Amino acid sequence: MKRFFRAVAAIALASTATINVASANTTSQLQQITQDGELRVCFDAGYMPFEMTAKNGQYIGFDIDLGKQMARAMGVKYTPVNTAWDGIIPTLLTGKCHMIMGGMTITPQRNMQVNFADPYVVIGQSILVSPKLEGKVTSYRDLNDEKYTVVTKLGTTGEGAIKRYLPKATTNLYETQSEAVLEVINGKADAFIYDLPYNAIYSAENKGQLIHIEEPFTYEPLGWAVRQGDPDFLNFLNGYLRQIKGDGTYDRIYDKWFKSDAWLKQVQ
Repeated sequence: MKRFFRAVAAIALASTATINVASANTTSQLQQITQDGELRVCFDAGYMPFEMTAKNGQYIGFDIDLGKQMARAMGVKYTPVNTAWDGIIPTLLTGKCHMIMGGMTITPQRNMQVNFADPYVVIGQSILVSPKLEGKVTSYRDLNDEKYTVVTKLGTTGEGAIKRYLPKATTNLYETQSEAVLEVINGKADAFIYDLPYNAIYSAENKGQLIHIEEPFTYEPLGWAVRQGDPDFLNFLNGYLRQIKGDGTYDRIYDKWFKSDAWLKQVQ
């Protein structure tokens, strides 16, 4: 039935070509995905537990499983496109992937470049601090001092949170989150600001080397990003998200990556 409605809509758009050339020339990514026989999904591997590289070289994680499940539902092949974070939106906009499914926070700035489906998970920024600061730093407010050096990954909402909430702190930015957090472990920085899921897992893996201040101090909905001007694709994504949240598929995948640590042996 949905395919029928989309077919009718496509005919209607084509019939108005002389009135609205832009609409007639716009092809939904759904059609392109079907023609290509694959769903190309962008992400930046290294964001636990969303997307990671396993010891065998395969990509694994919450987003990876969601993407594979989506491709299966569409009847096409899942094709991962691992991309550096600072170039991930340009990669989408130039057509090298059909969508970004990579733990991307929905922000007004990003929304000016891409369209987002409804949030599929909500997180926030938390803090990993050096053990030497135990009892001295209990919230982000304590770090808002020039005597403290805070680090995070370049181009992330962690960077935005530091600029907004910790303007007085000394800030160092790194290409990857692993580089940044190692600065704290190695005593070269006082605190690491990043997404709660990553920090929770990292602190569990490195017990005694970091203290996790777990209470998030930001509200961050994560969404799947697509190129602007494709309402059919957005409609599909929102409908698909409602479906998997209603039939238990989402909970099964979520529990695998967020409520179990069995997957850790694949990356350690």
